[in-house]
Amino acid sequence: MTDPGPSPAAAAESEIPQQLPAPPVPGRPDPGRGPARAPQPARPTGPARAGLLITLILGGLTALPALSMDMYLPALPDVGTVYGSPAAQVQLTLTACLLGLAVGQLVIGPMSDRFGRRRPLLVGMAGYVLASAACALAPGIHSLTAFRLLQGLAGAAGIVIARAVVRDLFDGLAMARFFSTLMLISGAAPVLAPVFGGQVLRFTDWRGVFLVLAAFGLVLTLVTAWRLPETLPPARRHGGGVTDALRTMRGLFADRAFTGYLLVGSFGFAALFAYVAASPFVIQEIYGASPQTFSLLFMVNSIGLVAFGQVNGKILVGRVSLDRVIAAGLVVILLSSAALLVMTSGLLGKAGLVPVSAGLFVLMSAMALVLPNANSQGLMRTPHAAGSASALLGTSQFLVGAIASPLVGIAGEDTAVPMAVVQLVCALVAIACFAALCLPKRGRGRVRVRRG
Repeated sequence: MTDPGPSPAAAAESEIPQQLPAPPVPGRPDPGRGPARAPQPARPTGPARAGLLITLILGGLTALPALSMDMYLPALPDVGTVYGSPAAQVQLTLTACLLGLAVGQLVIGPMSDRFGRRRPLLVGMAGYVLASAACALAPGIHSLTAFRLLQGLAGAAGIVIARAVVRDLFDGLAMARFFSTLMLISGAAPVLAPVFGGQVLRFTDWRGVFLVLAAFGLVLTLVTAWRLPETLPPARRHGGGVTDALRTMRGLFADRAFTGYLLVGSFGFAALFAYVAASPFVIQEIYGASPQTFSLLFMVNSIGLVAFGQVNGKILVGRVSLDRVIAAGLVVILLSSAALLVMTSGLLGKAGLVPVSAGLFVLMSAMALVLPNANSQGLMRTPHAAGSASALLGTSQFLVGAIASPLVGIAGEDTAVPMAVVQLVCALVAIACFAALCLPKRGRGRVRVRRG
């Protein structure tokens, strides 16, 4: 179911009341100032800057990865049956899409800093439509894997540029709140996509799922071309080519806090994707659930992600520092993944579907406290390279997720232990990165990126 900005203490800065000068006395000149000037309108920082349709478009773009993978999940066992392929090979079709999303963001993000947001976005979306249609026509598992790679490469434009557009429009806590609003919209994708995918399978096979994705991509492309404006004016674009992009990214990595938030988001996403990749086999093969039952359970877990995303955006942001929210989310992910390992390993006896689903629900819910806030903190570090920073954040998340994906199937289809182990290791690494790189950042300013 993704840019740097203010100083690492951005969350705190918004909460510190600023001392304002005393208002001038009517009829007297204001000492220390020249002639009175007309008041300048404040730069909007709230949702008023993005109308409802723009918000829906950005939500749809950020939902592309979830739609591309989650609608397809109920069909994974059928794909293996049709092609006579083992589970690990079928899961590689997910890995290929993730890898495409990772590499595509790394290329398209800097392009959007150079050419603006609209052109790279529209080209990428057109490619997504064509690749989705090609997946529906794939004659074998290897061609399907190749087309899924192309689908990910093209679809990367949606998520990386959507994040950059948010960075163009918002700053500080307003950006964190808007990301939580996007989670409500894009979070509907993992809630509805498996359910819709399961229903599609009642009338057609897995190829029909990709035709539906192609149709959705076409509609989103047309609406984007019609209503999404250019948010990066020519004066703010970066010149140069590959060398300049690499120099910009090197400058981003030089900031320890940015790197820390990048790693926290990456390993948090990997823990989430371990669930996404393993759950069709865990729920359907190990526990014998139908595709429709799996879709229902996946929907319930995704509702937790959406609900806690709104708790984060509407209640926590502005009242609790983003770092504290991230820390709390990481601890919950650690505890829930440890509980899942105990249950799936049978240390305390055979666990049924209900307790395992409850553990997955808690883990998914905690992701809403980590992922949007880690992205926001990272994007707030550098305001002048939103596309490149968004690309690095997104690429790292999908790349680490692509590495974690096949690991959950290495022990076959009869055990869920690898899934729990991958989630636990990812939680431990994320906590270590957060403690070592993000917490000691106090007093550091936002990173400055040299332009070519």
